Amino acid sequence: MPLTARADSAVLAALDEYGRLSQADLGRRLGLDRNDINAVVNRLQAGRYVKRVPDADRRRNKIGVTSLGQAHRVDLLTRASLAQDDPLKALLAAERRQLHALLEKILTAHAQQSA
Repeated sequence: MPLTARADSAVLAALDEYGRLSQADLGRRLGLDRNDINAVVNRLQAGRYVKRVPDADRRRNKIGVTSLGQAHRVDLLTRASLAQDDPLKALLAAERRQLHALLEKILTAHAQQSA
């Protein structure tokens, strides 16, 4: 999966999980600096996958997923799943589940350290 698709997927997943977020909060949750998160949000907005919605605090906007963005997220997840299937064919189903659990553990620990 190209890096842009990974970044897009991460942003769409975070918005799906947490709901509308300010761009700064979104960047913090994903461990991205301001320039990087701005580039990703601009790209997603240009594709109409996200929209900037005025916040009650009029100094900022919140980023929200559009219905097109929800469909794009599903497409990205499907393509990622298909891309992962090929190298994992050598593993039994139980081994795949174990690998997935270990990777989740690593990601969770990393997210906690980054917070």
